[in-house]
Amino acid sequence: MLDVAPEVAAALAANRPVVALESTIISHGMPYPQNVRTATRVEAAVREEGAVPATIAIIDGRLTVGLDATGVERLGRGGPGVAKVSRRDIPFIVARGGDGATTVAATMIIAAMAGIRVFATGGIGGVHRGAEVSMDISADLDELGRTDVAVVCAGVKSVLDLGRTLEYLETRGVPVVGWKTDTLPAFYTRSSGLPVDYRVDTPLEAAAAMHAKWRLRLSGGIVIAVPVPEDAALDPADIDAAIDEAVAAMPAQGVVGKAATPFLLQRIADQTGGRSLAANIALVVNNARVAARIAHAYCRADTRSDD
Repeated sequence: MLDVAPEVAAALAANRPVVALESTIISHGMPYPQNVRTATRVEAAVREEGAVPATIAIIDGRLTVGLDATGVERLGRGGPGVAKVSRRDIPFIVARGGDGATTVAATMIIAAMAGIRVFATGGIGGVHRGAEVSMDISADLDELGRTDVAVVCAGVKSVLDLGRTLEYLETRGVPVVGWKTDTLPAFYTRSSGLPVDYRVDTPLEAAAAMHAKWRLRLSGGIVIAVPVPEDAALDPADIDAAIDEAVAAMPAQGVVGKAATPFLLQRIADQTGGRSLAANIALVVNNARVAARIAHAYCRADTRSDD
């Protein structure tokens, strides 16, 4: 059920760096054709750092590791009509022979199946605001607690409850690591003011922690949180106001579950005149570059088997 692109398989067999990339950013993250252009830019950023990109999705019921240009275009044109796939959805999309765009959780699962240890994305899911009533908590968090993949991101999506998300990750034993920062990035802004568990300043530091964690059989992922590039960061007051308005609009629109994050991102983009979308693109490209450097260091750090 797993199709690994020849280039990706060859790189993994030769212990060369590979970076997994998710596909919901293509189908649900932004409109066509900007979604396809962004996916192409992200893959190019990984290649520019000397690593192999592996965009992950489900195509015709096959778990696909390393989408070709046709696959990316297919998801981009399909947009929100493509199934948004997390752990619970994978068997049904596979059984039905359908297409699916993978969330952080699903991408981690399939990356681990293929033997990929480093994954770059925009931001992880988390505990939604008001979760004490709705119980809306992203499956990304439990996946981080069980699947051995390092997730390079710009922190938790800032539409969520960042403090409660950190508490949940602590409970699941997931280290939250700041990339050259002592505080958790807040997606569109460089700092939430909340402390991270650890800080790393070089790819080798991150890779050494990854090797140690998994050799000790401490299963689960690592969050490596990278601040949005300074020239793309938004003003905290402006983005907070846009987020508050978007969250307040959800009940009247009847938005719940999987539809929440795409709705919020689009609403915030409208509120900020597109500046949030530009920041989103800048941060995911930057994350891909950092992930590629960490993947290089992970391959170099120790060639012994993680088993």
